[in-house]
Amino acid sequence: MPPLRKGTDVKLSESGESRVNGYLFVLERSLLTFLPRETTRDAVREIDSHLRDRIAVAAAVPDERAALETILNELGPPLRVAQAYSVERVVDEAVVTGRITAILRAVWHVATSGVSGFFAGFLVFSGAVIGAALVVLGLLKPIFPDNVGFWVNNESALKGFDLAFRLGYGPGVRNEHLAGGYWVIPICLVTGSGLLFLTYRGARAFLNWWRRRRVPFTLNVRPAL
Repeated sequence: MPPLRKGTDVKLSESGESRVNGYLFVLERSLLTFLPRETTRDAVREIDSHLRDRIAVAAAVPDERAALETILNELGPPLRVAQAYSVERVVDEAVVTGRITAILRAVWHVATSGVSGFFAGFLVFSGAVIGAALVVLGLLKPIFPDNVGFWVNNESALKGFDLAFRLGYGPGVRNEHLAGGYWVIPICLVTGSGLLFLTYRGARAFLNWWRRRRVPFTLNVRPAL
């Protein structure tokens, strides 16, 4: 096989070109599971360019196959590259735009990439679900006034445990009675909206923190000087 040569006009053998194209094909399939098609195409072109530059500046060696395998191994398996690249892209989009959908998508990606991300994702998910549930209950109260509110467990109340109550739609399977009137509406709407806002701000602050402390993915694919 012809050796790799320095320079941007480096030529690969047919088998070398097939190895690079095969890597990029698997990378593209992997990226499509994380990113939209158009974004995936841009990502593949960018990584392809970095990969070609890395090959071009490689020292001349007698074994092209060994040199290619070394470069691709340093870059990493296609799935891992796709995960790292996609997380960086979606986090950057979320931090820059602040869109709720982008932030939720970024939190989901980060949650699957490490322990801190998992716990942050759990908190964001819990805050969003509880906040949304409170807002829904506030909106449902005028429609179902006899079914939405604070439900008190009669048995616990008789025993002196007046705090044995829940907020929700009922009655449930327990022996309960509805307590409270339409004042439940502002409590639910204000508390739910506040929790959603705090969840949004917390998620964006976490993504900012994660973005600052991460090692940029592009450093892993730039050609060595």
